[in-house]
Amino acid sequence: MRETSHEISATNVTLPSIPTSLQSLLDSDGALHFKGRRHLIDVEALSASEIEAIIEIARSLKTLMNQGQLPLRALSGKSVATLFYENSTRTRSSFELAAANLDAHVLNLDINSSSVAKGETIDDTARTISAMGVSALIQRHAQSGSPERLEEVAPPTISIINAGDGWRGHPTQALLDYMTMIEICRSVEGKKIVIIGDIKHSRVARSNISLLKKFGADIHVCGPPPLVPYGIESLGVSTHDDLCTAVEGADFIMALRLQKERQKQGLIPSTADYAHLYRVDHACLKIARPGVRILHPGPINRGIEITGALADDQNLSLITTQVTNGIAVRMAVLLILLRNGD
Repeated sequence: MRETSHEISATNVTLPSIPTSLQSLLDSDGALHFKGRRHLIDVEALSASEIEAIIEIARSLKTLMNQGQLPLRALSGKSVATLFYENSTRTRSSFELAAANLDAHVLNLDINSSSVAKGETIDDTARTISAMGVSALIQRHAQSGSPERLEEVAPPTISIINAGDGWRGHPTQALLDYMTMIEICRSVEGKKIVIIGDIKHSRVARSNISLLKKFGADIHVCGPPPLVPYGIESLGVSTHDDLCTAVEGADFIMALRLQKERQKQGLIPSTADYAHLYRVDHACLKIARPGVRILHPGPINRGIEITGALADDQNLSLITTQVTNGIAVRMAVLLILLRNGD
């Protein structure tokens, strides 16, 4: 299996160790419960206290980032492998930088030239990576449920972290989105959060709904009827096919990337028609709650799901904050799961 490695630690430089304040957060009940799971597969399994512990640790790490106190001597000697069966620049780079910020060695496993491309099974891949001495395997896969299969065959020395599986889930994206929201409002309880776009095929939507409901958010989804799954109301969300109705009184609006193959599948007439009805812009925010904020998991199709002007509006858009928080959240997940000791 072909691999490339990335390290940012400077030679002959003594890195700072984990600060006492951060160590106390790592010793909290929520963090220890999460560590005991060994894996991060889906946010549905996490308790509110585990999520809060991850976010508090991420906040502490973000402060260290902003103060220029990274990398930390936290995971020295540990190796983290990324295995992405689907293309991803943002999530993969975020995980790799998160690992490097903790002084872990990063193995970027190249699917196109690996044994996987030659027909190796997930089981054999997990065993091979384990034999390399890797402490964590971060995987993205087009097949929903793939991380559970890895979890079943992985030895106890390796943690499996789901970086997105099919339409099912993207746990670290939901965690970073939640962190981004509570930096603005402290609590999402009772807040109207509107998710707009291709809900049916979105792992981001599913994970966000699952996480945000744990904290009492009022969740609404909006999109063309073919892109909103039947029966989603059973998850405790409200559905809309009209953008203005959906965003009225909204505290947060999350626009999802429209996958252009949906037009080829006949689920939408055209991207132009979709943009006319569901593009989020400054005009539609006039009926949202004052102080509304905009999120987008990226990458953005400017002019289709959101206007470029709104995406770049520093008073309304939280998109760049999401990117920064993504690194902090992924650092927190790696640090909790992989650090030595209890």
